[in-house]
Formats: sequence, C-alpha cells, structure tokens
Amino acid sequence: MLNSERAIHVNIQIIRIYTRIREMLLAHKDVFIRVEQVEKHLMKHDQKIELLFTYLSKFIEKEDQPRTEIGFKRKGA
Repeated sequence: MLNSERAIHVNIQIIRIYTRIREMLLAHKDVFIRVEQVEKHLMKHDQKIELLFTYLSKFIEKEDQPRTEIGFKRKGA
C-alpha cells in the first residue's frame, strides 16, 4: 500500500532478513516451524492493514459535504 522509496527499501530488507533466517534455521526444524507460524500470522496482519488503508483512502477521496451546524441557537440573534 505504501509506495514510497523508503517503504520499498524497508520491505526488501525485511524479505532479505527472512531469507537469511530461513537459511540459518534449516538445521533447527522446530524453530523453523515457529518462524513459519509467525510469518503466517504477519500475513494476516498485512491483509488487515491493507484493508484499513483501503478504507482510509475512501474517506480521503470522499468529497467534503457541508455539515449542518449543531448547538444552541438563539432567536433574534
């Protein structure tokens, strides 16, 4: 959802770190399984965050409609 250069570089670094961790953990299968579970959990969060940004962009794109004033109004003023 974030398309800035910094966000792209951060995502690339995260992917590189995960691949290095996988390579290091191949010898320890139980830890590797736990890392996979965490990755799946994070993917669910990524989907929820993407949905949130979709909703936020709809609010931003929505045209500003004049709002009716609220509160006490005196007669004759």
